[in-house]
Amino acid sequence: MIAVIQRCLEASVRVEDRVVAQIDRGILLLLGVETGDQESDSVWLSEKVAGLRIFADDGEKMNLDVREVGGSILCVSQFTLLADCAKGRRPGFQRSEEPYRAKSMWAEFCTRLESLGIPVERGVFAADMKVSLVNDGPVTIILDSRKRH
Repeated sequence: MIAVIQRCLEASVRVEDRVVAQIDRGILLLLGVETGDQESDSVWLSEKVAGLRIFADDGEKMNLDVREVGGSILCVSQFTLLADCAKGRRPGFQRSEEPYRAKSMWAEFCTRLESLGIPVERGVFAADMKVSLVNDGPVTIILDSRKRH
């Protein structure tokens, strides 16, 4: 699983001119599920995201996680994070998990975050979404569960 984590002051998802999800302070998380990802990838990544100390404390140091600041996560499934652009000019998506399994793993990942005490809003799987973000910092971090060792 690959996650792009963006600390935000606010974020939202629109589908067909209707806001379907929105958060204030927290994290906009774009999640790509790779072929062969397992439950262990979801466990590791959800725990890592929940504990990331990317929010400022009173001394303006990044010492607090999303729970400690009362934040939320807006999680958006995004298979394009797994694009292979090595050859030619058109990205290949062979590394992306099949949609039925990717949707299930994405939903499981969101549920895992909620079980860790974080409010989670969700985009709409496989929809044409318009994602808005006010990036705070900016702070943007990429995590790959396959590179955790």
